[in-house]
Amino acid sequence: MDMIKSLQQAVEYIEKHLLEDITYSDVAKHLHLSNYHFHKTFSLIMGMTVGEYIRKRRLSMAGEELAMSDKKVIDAAFKYGYETPESFTKAFTRFHNITPRAIKTKGGKLKQFNPLIIKISVEGGEVMDYRLEKQEGFKLLAKVKEFSNDSSFEKDNNEIAEFWKKSQEDGTFDTLYRDSDNHDMYGVCGPISKDSKSFKYGIGVRYEKDEVPENYEIWKVEPAQWAVFKCVGENPSCIGTTWEKIFKEFLPGSKYEMLEQTDFELYSGDFEEGCFCEIWIPVEMKSKDKAD
Repeated sequence: MDMIKSLQQAVEYIEKHLLEDITYSDVAKHLHLSNYHFHKTFSLIMGMTVGEYIRKRRLSMAGEELAMSDKKVIDAAFKYGYETPESFTKAFTRFHNITPRAIKTKGGKLKQFNPLIIKISVEGGEVMDYRLEKQEGFKLLAKVKEFSNDSSFEKDNNEIAEFWKKSQEDGTFDTLYRDSDNHDMYGVCGPISKDSKSFKYGIGVRYEKDEVPENYEIWKVEPAQWAVFKCVGENPSCIGTTWEKIFKEFLPGSKYEMLEQTDFELYSGDFEEGCFCEIWIPVEMKSKDKAD
C-alpha cells in the first residue's frame, strides 16, 4: 500500500508542476526515492514512463486549449515544453492524428488523456508463488554496461536483450565460462545512487579468482534475504511479465519491501522444464510489519 500511496503522490506532484521543466528525477527527489527504483516502479505499474505520462498530458491539454481558444500554435508549443513549433507539431500530430494548425482552422477529433488515479483491484484470485532465501555474499566476473533510466523502461525497449545477444556472439560467454567452475549465468542490476540517471547491468558468472580479464569487472553481491520468483515461459517475455507481477501484486500486498541493492536474474541448466530463469530481489520486512 505504501508504494501505491507514493505513486499517487507522484501523479499529484506531476500535475501540480506539469507546465514546468520537470523530469522523473524531480519527482523521485520529492518522494525521497532513488531515480532508478522510482522510475522502474512507475513504469511497471503505470504501463508507461514518467516522461511518456508528462508528454501525453501536455499534448492532451494543448489540444483542448488550441481547439477552444485563439492561442497561436507557436505560443502553445513553448507553453507545453517544446523548443520549436516544428517539434511541437510533430509530437501533436503523432498523438492526435491531426496537426495543430488543422485543429485551429478546420476543427476535428482530439484524443484526451486524463490524470491517472491509482487504484488497487483484485482480479483472478491467483496466488503468486515465491520463496525466501538467505544467502551469503558472492562475487561475479561480469561484462558490464550502463543504461539510461529514462529509455530502458519504455515499452519495446530491447537494449538489454541486445546486450545479451551481442555478448553471446562476441565471445563474452566463452570468456566467462572459461574462468568459472559453475555455468549458472547471472543478469545483475546494480545498486543505484539516489540521484543517478542511469544504472549498471552486468552479465556474469560466479568467480573466486583474483585476476580480472580486460574489459570485465568483479561484481560483488552483498549478503541479503531474497524473494525468488520463477519466470515460466519459453522466451524472455516471461521476465517482463514476472517483473510486472512483482511490482503490481507482490510488493504492494506483501509484508516485504525491495531494498536498493543488487537484484538479479539467474539462468541455470538445473531448473525444471518450463522455467526460463529466476528473478531474485533483496527484501526486508516493512517497518510497520516489524512492529507487529
